[in-house]
Amino acid sequence: MILEMKVPSPGESIKEVEIATWLVKDGDYVEKDQAIAEVDSDKATLELPAEASGIITLKAEEGDAVAVGAVVCLIDTSAAKPAGDVPAKEEAKPVVAEAPKAEAPKAAPVAEKTYATQAPSPAARKILDEKNIQPAAVVGTGKGGRITKDDAVNATPSMGTPTGGTRGSERTKLSMLRRKVAERLVAAKNETAMLTTFNEVNMTPINLIRNEYKDAFKAKHGGLGLGYMSFFTKAVTRALALFPDVNSMIDGDFKTAYDFCDISIAVSGPKGLMVPVVRNAENLSFRGVEAEIKRLAIKSRDGQITVDDMTGGTFTITNGGVFGSMLSTPIINPPQSGILGMHNIIERPIAVNGKVEIHPMMYVALSYDHRIIDGRESVGFLVAVKEALENPLELLMLGDAKKALEL
Repeated sequence: MILEMKVPSPGESIKEVEIATWLVKDGDYVEKDQAIAEVDSDKATLELPAEASGIITLKAEEGDAVAVGAVVCLIDTSAAKPAGDVPAKEEAKPVVAEAPKAEAPKAAPVAEKTYATQAPSPAARKILDEKNIQPAAVVGTGKGGRITKDDAVNATPSMGTPTGGTRGSERTKLSMLRRKVAERLVAAKNETAMLTTFNEVNMTPINLIRNEYKDAFKAKHGGLGLGYMSFFTKAVTRALALFPDVNSMIDGDFKTAYDFCDISIAVSGPKGLMVPVVRNAENLSFRGVEAEIKRLAIKSRDGQITVDDMTGGTFTITNGGVFGSMLSTPIINPPQSGILGMHNIIERPIAVNGKVEIHPMMYVALSYDHRIIDGRESVGFLVAVKEALENPLELLMLGDAKKALEL
């Protein structure tokens, strides 16, 4: 019996996928539920499991774009599993040495006809020497192909490297996910009135709390780390409640406002940028946020993230600081109206109560869609985030760090 394997639907809005990698070869025997291919949609990379055991015949090549429901391979379920015996080696055949063939006489080289057959004029040679250009690389337009002064002035050096470095290049097709990300980023720049406002945060209060409780937090919650992202997520959900316009989206002539906070967390995965969503983050504790971020990060790293995991966020947080970025203008993740950019933490001198002190400081950036968010809301939102991060004990933990961290 021949089973036709068709591309399953990864999601309602997805009509086409791309064969990223075949994990088996044509003619291989596959087991039921064995991963046989990785397929890229415009939102995620998914594994394609075999629907039955048998000999597989591939019907699509790597890089092919195939419609959802199209046949990508055949499985002969009646074929027996081949024995694991190693095939016997072929008998060595005697090698007969052939007599060397007489080489045909080589034809005398024919001189190539060029236009630059005449030596350059003295003025032209001086200019070419200054440009470090060989006369043979210039086409002369003077009488008999002589290189004129104008030829030398207009001559440009070739792209060769005098140091002898390599000049190789490689052209590879972008994955469907990368192409979709590129399309969405360009659309965000072209279709929104995007502005960015900046501020800075003194990270000393958060560092004091983390240093005091991170070991107990890790021991109590099964090895879960107490990172910066839970503080930022809690600060963002608080600020979204104070400035609900930042937690809304524009839809034609209408504005859609949300009474929940689904926070998209931008992470760099093996297939490119992934933006999984922490659902109802406003209801999660510090432990809950850290556990959910860890779960989604592992799925992204292992290529197991799904379309549902990345759909429906209302606001995004991105952390370029993990790569060393000091300051950036993050691009809105449409159809959302705002994105918060975190950056690296650097000790800098700041004024505290009239005195200069050294503190770990972070620049933060809020990019927002000015069509729906005014300056008052955008600046007020970012100030609210700053206030919460600089006073986390009172504003995020209600004065009791142990209770907030469930210790």
